[in-house]
Amino acid sequence: MAENTFDVIVIGGGPGGYVAAIRAAQLGMKVACVEAQKLGGVCNNWGCIPTKAMLEAANYARHLTEGLSDFGIQVGDVKLDVTQAGKRAGTVADQGSKGVAYLFKKHKIEHIQGWGRLAGNGKVEIDPSKNAGHGDEAPAGKGEKRTIQAKNIIIATGSRPKSLPVLKIDGDRVWSSDHAVYPKAMPKSLAIVGAGAIGMEFADVYNSFGAKVTIIEALDRVLPNEDKESSATVERSFKKRGIDIYTGARLEKAEIGKDGVTLTVKTKDGKTETIQAERVLSAVGRAPIIDDIGLEKAGVKTDRGFIVVDEFMRTNVPGIYAIGDCARPPLLAHKASHEGVVAAEAIAGKATHGVDYANIPSVTYCHPEVASVGMTEDQAREAGYDIEVGKFPLSANGRARTAGETEGFVKVIRDKRYSEILGAHIVGPHASEMIAEFVVGRHLETTAEELDRAMHPHPTISEAIAEAALASLGRPLHI
Repeated sequence: MAENTFDVIVIGGGPGGYVAAIRAAQLGMKVACVEAQKLGGVCNNWGCIPTKAMLEAANYARHLTEGLSDFGIQVGDVKLDVTQAGKRAGTVADQGSKGVAYLFKKHKIEHIQGWGRLAGNGKVEIDPSKNAGHGDEAPAGKGEKRTIQAKNIIIATGSRPKSLPVLKIDGDRVWSSDHAVYPKAMPKSLAIVGAGAIGMEFADVYNSFGAKVTIIEALDRVLPNEDKESSATVERSFKKRGIDIYTGARLEKAEIGKDGVTLTVKTKDGKTETIQAERVLSAVGRAPIIDDIGLEKAGVKTDRGFIVVDEFMRTNVPGIYAIGDCARPPLLAHKASHEGVVAAEAIAGKATHGVDYANIPSVTYCHPEVASVGMTEDQAREAGYDIEVGKFPLSANGRARTAGETEGFVKVIRDKRYSEILGAHIVGPHASEMIAEFVVGRHLETTAEELDRAMHPHPTISEAIAEAALASLGRPLHI
């Protein structure tokens, strides 16, 4: 007979949920994790991991089709197959999901397949017939309904793609990111509504594989959450590659036809444009999954679509916690994982520091990559800081020149009073890796002077970090 009593039940097996389950097990608790679909959640199976696999394929495709003759490499006819890239992305995702299953076995965590609902008094009802409905890989589960119980429950149900009222996702002509990452065929043209991280990454992928790509963004620039200079650099790069970009544009109508979609867009100068595309990707954001998980029955409070939690991820109901996308923005996997650790340690009664929400890095993995942490220039000034900005172009970096990757920069925003690093912004190769130096530095309250004095190996792109710090002090060496 299946055991139905646990110390901790985690609802959701994504990067927040499975990390919370593992940490709770490490702390000596008996743990069950309820997941309706594949372990690893959206991030591993439809989002972060397969998308980056597709972007890696796009990187190869772009280098081969743009030519490598300057490097002494002559390439003949190149055949591109986006569906094969999608198949490889699926293989990579499956490896990650199996890895989570291995970790659960290692830590004696019970994985229960099904949809979890709070039933009050520490109980969770599991319905194997329902799933979260991601992409086309969402078969209903099998088995009997089951009720399990624990003193503590962690809700980690994640999020799903949003639809616009005038552009409903159907999985055929109108895609979400779930469909775009595993395409059944290569569209000749793709319109992308939304120029945040998801939209820009898929614009990179499909442009690299030969589609005519058009981006439509309602706000005044692409990557609107990034520093303005980062946005401008990426927009210039994308336009050079033949990607059409409409910013400050409003989608007014979408007509779904047999062979494609006709979009009616009002541009920022008030004109009406008609855009034809074989497929449309809706990349207008994600919505927390908080419906049909028993919040009302358990008395858990929500606010503007998110579950209300405190600094230790506790809801208003004793013994119920919430982490990740369903709890609060930003909707990022690494933030969810850190919240999972905080929740597990709070349950165990361990002293915990909570999550430093002011020091969460953000990355967009398009080409060129964009990464940031802390404040933008505008935010720092609006907050009243007296700042000095240092920027070092990658065109002046030896390693970037050897790689032929000179597009971009490293930017440091420094508080003049204490030389504190208020914000850092990187555009260019390996930005996603280099931003971690600033995250650790800010965590340790590092100054701009200390960033320079920490010796960087030569020749590396990371030298641009030290140079940008020096530039913020008014004394760069190589520009």
